[in-house]
Amino acid sequence: MSGYYEITHTVGFEETNLVGNVYYVNYLRWQGRCREMFLKEKAPAVLEDVRDELKLFTLKVECEFFSEITAFDELSIRMRLEELTQTQVQFAFDYVQVTGGAENLVARGRQRIACMRGPNTNTVPARVPQALRDALEPYADPQVMQAGVGSA
Repeated sequence: MSGYYEITHTVGFEETNLVGNVYYVNYLRWQGRCREMFLKEKAPAVLEDVRDELKLFTLKVECEFFSEITAFDELSIRMRLEELTQTQVQFAFDYVQVTGGAENLVARGRQRIACMRGPNTNTVPARVPQALRDALEPYADPQVMQAGVGSA
């Protein structure tokens, strides 16, 4: 089984709706936070490149919900590399409620990003930086890394 990058989160009242369960948009926010923390911790060279001219455009985000969570639930957001092409990366996310050592998968999501370079008026697709490929390797099935030489 491939590994995953993980952040933990305690749900707050501000993340719930009037009924008391987590408002759906927060799952998407947590995907972004997980991706950001991954870059900060595992691929800081990519962050430097983003400050320069690399752009990471989010092309697609999705989330499928299996059960409700509420305020003060402990959550583990686990990110894996699902697909890698020359210019794009697709992540898979598992949202796992952790209660007293027991785990319950409450949602599953995906996020696809494209690497681009150039000024805002003239961005063009760019190869996924090697530093990002290297950082993602432990979180992917070996077949995904080999497939990362295709086009897109």
